[in-house]
Amino acid sequence: MLNYKIFMPTSLSVRVRHVACVRIFFVAMALLMPLSTKAQIGEHRNTFSVGVNGGYNVTNIRFTPKVVQSMKGGINGGVTARYTVEKYFSMIASIQAEINYSQLGWKEDIKDVNNSAVINSVTGQPETYERTINYIQIPFFAHLAWGRENKGINFFVNAGPQLGIYLSESTKSSFNWADRNMTDRSNTIVAQDTMSVENKFDYGIAAGLGVEWATAKAGRFTLEARYYYGLGNIYGDSKRDYFGSSNFGTITIKLGWLFDITR
Repeated sequence: MLNYKIFMPTSLSVRVRHVACVRIFFVAMALLMPLSTKAQIGEHRNTFSVGVNGGYNVTNIRFTPKVVQSMKGGINGGVTARYTVEKYFSMIASIQAEINYSQLGWKEDIKDVNNSAVINSVTGQPETYERTINYIQIPFFAHLAWGRENKGINFFVNAGPQLGIYLSESTKSSFNWADRNMTDRSNTIVAQDTMSVENKFDYGIAAGLGVEWATAKAGRFTLEARYYYGLGNIYGDSKRDYFGSSNFGTITIKLGWLFDITR
């Protein structure tokens, strides 16, 4: 394992962005707090639903200095629990939590100045590199829906904090690192290729838009598009560390199937 460390201050724009995201994080937490209490104005609900979910991630990592990437795919799936506490006029308010297995990471787009693939001199093949990082992710959402509550269609918004626990990582490359073609690369940042994940705990904010079809006997079926913005970095971000930022950005499309346990 090679260790790359230089003196490089974290950019001001990165710090400003993280401060803004922390503020959003606490706003999301504030949204969750009133939903945990019994309704005082709306119609009280006591519906507890559980089920499963599954979907697909497309992810990259925001490195500073920049690493040119394309979006990396990976699976996402787990279990869901939702507690509906109130209907206020047309809005149905719930708290939702999930425990998911999720594949994140990055896939490098290795090109030359002419935007052509960089050819490795040893293999004669285009150079490719990708890293898969496996997590257990635990989102906590304020779930707000409008439409049919028990029979029919409703549209919903999810928003709240998400935690991630590192499990493992693996790499896939078409070349030996010692034989990489640095002469033709337009982007020469390669330190990340040999650095294992340093911070095993990830955290950030997630938000999604979706549609739910509620049936009388078959349960609730959901389709959601979700975005996750990581506030933590996978590598150290002090002035002595190589990267000033290394946080996730993930789009997830997922399906869910829930059953009401109590109503």
